[in-house]
Amino acid sequence: MAPASTSPPAKAQVTTAPAKSPLVGGLADLDAAVSLRLHALFLPVPRLLLKALEVAGDGRIWLPVPISLLLISTTTSSKVSPLLVGLVAGLVLDILFVGAAKLIVRRPRPAYNAADMYVAVAADHWSFPSGHSSRAFLVAAFLAAGGFPREALFLWAASTSASRVLLGRHYVLDVVAGACLGVFEAWLSSLLLRAMCARISFLVC
Repeated sequence: MAPASTSPPAKAQVTTAPAKSPLVGGLADLDAAVSLRLHALFLPVPRLLLKALEVAGDGRIWLPVPISLLLISTTTSSKVSPLLVGLVAGLVLDILFVGAAKLIVRRPRPAYNAADMYVAVAADHWSFPSGHSSRAFLVAAFLAAGGFPREALFLWAASTSASRVLLGRHYVLDVVAGACLGVFEAWLSSLLLRAMCARISFLVC
């Protein structure tokens, strides 16, 4: 009787994760550790206060309200406020820049982020950069350049950004990058507004 033929065992397929730069990995680990420490340290801060700051920087408020005011102004006057035009332009840029950055970087949110966060679009699942921070600093920088109280605006923007870390929504670098992006967006929207004022007659610039 011929012995049963045996085939050699198949080799297990080994998959390895893409190599991460030691510098980037170390910076991300430090960022995560500092962020967790701050989150734990400020747990006594009333969550209701932090949630109020979260709502105050929400894009579901900041985009519809200026657009509505802009539409109302076009129906009640022959001239359009350049401040509203520039602000809406900056907010649209913010959505595009933040959404693109989140989808490219794809940094997960902190594991301790509570489940009470509203996710509007798929990009909101990612952490970097903070859209609340970019939006708050965009609004603060743009309105401050328009003559509104600078100290109050930037205090609100900084408080909103800090609340993202204390709520566990973001890491520190997320909000720092968001703040820098927001200031850049304010500068860019100001440039766009100047270009529009030079070409559009119904803007009172």
